[in-house]
Order: sequence, then structure tokens, then C-alpha cells
Amino acid sequence: MKPNRLQILIALMGLSILSAATVSAQDEAKDWPNKPVRIIVNYGPGGSNDNTMRPYAERLSKIFGQQFVLEHRGGASGAIGLEGAMKSPPDGYTFVSTPNLSLQIVPHLRQTAYHPIKDFKPVSMLTASTVVFAVPPSMPVNTLQEAIAYIKQNPDKIGWGTAGIGSMSHIILEVLNREFGIKILHVPYRGAGESIQDFLAGVIQIHSDPNTLPHVAGGKAKLLAVIDKQRHPDYPNVPVFKEIYPSIDFLAWFGLFAPQGTPDSIIAKLNAGIAKVALEPDVVAILRKVALTPGSSTPEVLAAALEKDYVRFGQIIKDLNIKAE
Repeated sequence: MKPNRLQILIALMGLSILSAATVSAQDEAKDWPNKPVRIIVNYGPGGSNDNTMRPYAERLSKIFGQQFVLEHRGGASGAIGLEGAMKSPPDGYTFVSTPNLSLQIVPHLRQTAYHPIKDFKPVSMLTASTVVFAVPPSMPVNTLQEAIAYIKQNPDKIGWGTAGIGSMSHIILEVLNREFGIKILHVPYRGAGESIQDFLAGVIQIHSDPNTLPHVAGGKAKLLAVIDKQRHPDYPNVPVFKEIYPSIDFLAWFGLFAPQGTPDSIIAKLNAGIAKVALEPDVVAILRKVALTPGSSTPEVLAAALEKDYVRFGQIIKDLNIKAE
């Protein structure tokens, strides 16, 4: 049966609307950005999130000819900044830089205003962060295996300073306790600046923040392992944790996200800019000094990483009965 004139007209109207929408999306990307772009950093200045986003923002400003302005909005383990981003207009002028723990761990510990998967659109991975396993020079161990044995012989006497309940280090600590039948004492702090001072003073015996590395070079800490995708280039003889204990396979990363509804064409354009910045030798050098490795990704790869470990961390938190204070 041949289509009548009305059916043909409706079909043509549909094609016209689709064409107009396609042109509109292309125009949005073509004109973007025509004003400053705001990047919400959901932790305070001076930390790894700030260290990650600052060199990217400076170079993206040059690439696109508009300022990429950082707005630090810390608190509640990154939840406040993410909520602010979620409520922002999805027009391509607000993004949020966040560590994975704020999206993959925090929502399992407390109620958040945002859903980590439904309320944001991934843009790109930015960096991976090296989590270290360091002990004082006075501890009579020289390998990771010796450290595990020593901890087992001294239950609840070896303190591990972390950035608080639900931090990446805390999760790793609890998994180690379960996997090896040991009892590491959890000592939560408000930040790595406080915990490193107590580590150097001998109050705690294990430290995992990247800010430990300068003290390894200075002989004030002994680096036994790192938790990362690969060995640290400055310490090629120090193993990755999973090389020895495959079940301890975690990755701390930082990524850029947009409010849900942000045009895909703008996200694609920004993603391409990030990919260029991640390859710049000076950016690699700057980030390496603070134990960060630049590495862009497609939005799809970031989405898959987010969803996979969101489920994984949720199960770990449930199994270990970890609860927020």
C-alpha cells in the first residue's frame, strides 16, 4: 500500500526536525566555548584533585581561547561539589573534577543528593594517583611480605593513617585485614597534611598518601609497595601490590564529569582537548612530581570504569560492614 500525502508530509517533517536538531548540536559545539568555563573541584586547594586539574585548566584555556576557572567546593568527601555540579545548567559551562571515591565509595556510606551514574555524564579520565605503602625506617622489615608477617605478629599495634572512613586507603586497609587475617589499626585524619606529620613523628606506622614520596627520597620513610597500574618510574624496584597479592588490585583516579543533559558534541570537543593536554611532556613532568600520572580516556571508557567499581566497592563495603561516622 502506497503512503498517502499525509504520511509523506509527517515523514518529511520528522526528517526536518531531526536535521535541525543535528545542525543545532553541531552549532553548539562550533561556538563552544564563547565565555569562561567553570570547573568545580570538589576538594580544597593543594590536594591531588587540585594538583590534577590545575595544569589541565591552564592549557585548556590556551587551546580554546577562554578561561577554564577552578572553583573549589570541598566538604563531605566531595559530595558538596558534586551536588553543586549536578544542579548546574547542562550548557557546557560547568564541569566537575572528582576523585573516584566520591562517586564509587561515598554513596555507599551515606545518602547523597546525587546518583553517581544517573546524574552525570563522563567526559574523560584525567589522572591516576599512586597509593603508597610506606613504613618508618625503624620498622624491621624490608619487603611487603615481611611487613604483612610483622603486622600479624603485632595485632592492633600498627597504625595506618588515612584521610578518614571510606577513603581509598581505609578500604585497602580493611581488605588487607580480611585477606590476611591481620589487625591493622585504622587511624583516620582530616587530611594527609595531618597524618604525614604523625607518621614522621612515629605516632602511626603506615602511610599511603602520595605526599609520603619526598620523605622516601629523604630517608625518613621506607617504600615497600605501591598500589597503581604500574611501578612508579622513580622507584622501579618497588613492586605493585597486585604483583605479590593479586587480590589487592585497586586504582585511585580523577575524572572530569558534566551535569546530565550536557550536549554530547561539547563533551566530545572538550575530550579531544584533554587528550592533547595529557600528552604534553611538561604536564607529565608536573604531575609526576606529585605522584599523578596523566591519562585521558573516551567518555565510554570512563563510564565503564565508574560503573564497574561502583558495584565492586559497594559489595566490599557491605561485606566488611564499613559505616560512616
